[in-house]
Amino acid sequence: MADQKQLQSLSDEYEKFQGGITLVQARQKLESQFTENKGVQKEFSNLDDDAKIYRLTGPVLLKQDTTEAKSTVDSRLEYIEKEIQRVEGKIKALQQQCEGKRTEIMRLQSQAQQGTAATA
Repeated sequence: MADQKQLQSLSDEYEKFQGGITLVQARQKLESQFTENKGVQKEFSNLDDDAKIYRLTGPVLLKQDTTEAKSTVDSRLEYIEKEIQRVEGKIKALQQQCEGKRTEIMRLQSQAQQGTAATA
């Protein structure tokens, strides 16, 4: 009976780990932001130094200095890369925890089956 409760508890924990889908969604969002900013960076590289750049702030377009705009995009890319690495680290840790719980569940199920077979 205690094994059954422990098995149920482990199963519940395993299901919680499976709920790490939000991390995967965050990773996908960061990846799309990274791709978008890479595209902006590529467009900036094609511009002349005296080109006019406008930034959309709410419903208003504001003129922005070219070097400032390039710097902003570069720093945004660095930040997104760090966030992607952080989220990937969390995903790996979650996968390892999930795998550990799965192994523990399999071990308990195996012990329960051996105990049932021994009493039969």
